[in-house]
Amino acid sequence: MEKTINQACNTSAGRQGKDEDLNIVYFTDPLCCWSWAMNRQLAQLKTAWNGTIHWRYCMGGLLPAWNKYIDSLNCISRPAQMGPVWMQASQISGLPIPHKIWVDNPPASSYPACIAVKCAMLQSPALGELYFHYVQEAIMVHSLNIAQYEVLQQVAEQVAAAMASFDLVRFYDDMKNGNGLEAFRKDIQEVKYRSIQRFPALLIQRAGQQSILITGYKPADLLISIIKNPG
Repeated sequence: MEKTINQACNTSAGRQGKDEDLNIVYFTDPLCCWSWAMNRQLAQLKTAWNGTIHWRYCMGGLLPAWNKYIDSLNCISRPAQMGPVWMQASQISGLPIPHKIWVDNPPASSYPACIAVKCAMLQSPALGELYFHYVQEAIMVHSLNIAQYEVLQQVAEQVAAAMASFDLVRFYDDMKNGNGLEAFRKDIQEVKYRSIQRFPALLIQRAGQQSILITGYKPADLLISIIKNPG
């Protein structure tokens, strides 16, 4: 029987009821403003869920290049039109999101940042997740153009300063030798296989139950409710 977030087991030890373990595939992109807005919600999920959550990050490749990008839903086909979407994400989430970058210094693609994340992830999932966090901050907090290689290098140096196990030389090699690109291609294939057309997206898998796919930004209480009551 499923337990609510704060429900406790009626045992002599008074231990809190334990939720089922979850496997979550997180489809996201460093350039996705809604993924940035979702961070707080995911942090609340991690805190509220009284069970183990196994995460796997899958890079979505949101923006291949502007000559190959059309968002018919939001009427976006050029950089300046992305600004209003980021303004909306800021208003809904309550987070400052630098929408002016789409006029002042618009990223040409999200692919370089996605590849960089995969290069870090080739060393370990934890390092990949940390790189993803820092590259998100680079654009969403510091308004840096994460399509530029020098910015991705700065992020790598930041990860190396935080984690001694991060191998900068290997990271740079994997950025150049195609290893990161190949790992990213596998992510793109998975995105297509799962028919993911909106980021962020969460594929929730739990023992003995059918997987559920949650797409788009969701407040934490709604996100947790959907996971606990998938029907």
